Amino acid sequence: MGARKHNRAEAIKEQRKSTYMASLSNVPTSPRKMRLVADLVRGMNVELALHALQYSQKEASDRLYKLLRSAIANWESKNEGARIENSNLYIKEIFVDPGRVLKRVQPAPQGRAHRIRKRSNHVTLVIDSRS
Repeated sequence: MGARKHNRAEAIKEQRKSTYMASLSNVPTSPRKMRLVADLVRGMNVELALHALQYSQKEASDRLYKLLRSAIANWESKNEGARIENSNLYIKEIFVDPGRVLKRVQPAPQGRAHRIRKRSNHVTLVIDSRS
């Protein structure tokens, strides 16, 4: 490995030490429905986002709640002894990408068939502290 490539790899390692994230793959919800909930909590304080997700009526909010708890646990593992209340954590990034689409066929009248697309998505959540 060349020196420039090595230096870049080391810089990425250092950056990952201060990045706290969690991701969720192949969630069997359409990306459009998941984005509605993701837009609700984007940029929010972590405590407020947990409460908003806990009391939301959307089905996708349960999965995002668990994902946010996972990201907080990742933050706690890298910052032992630090308190969440004092650290001023917020949701820095949250994005929903489309996953695989399962294609099914539903019988229709007069011998026809309609296609059903069962969509899924991938969610990535990054938290950070406001200084």
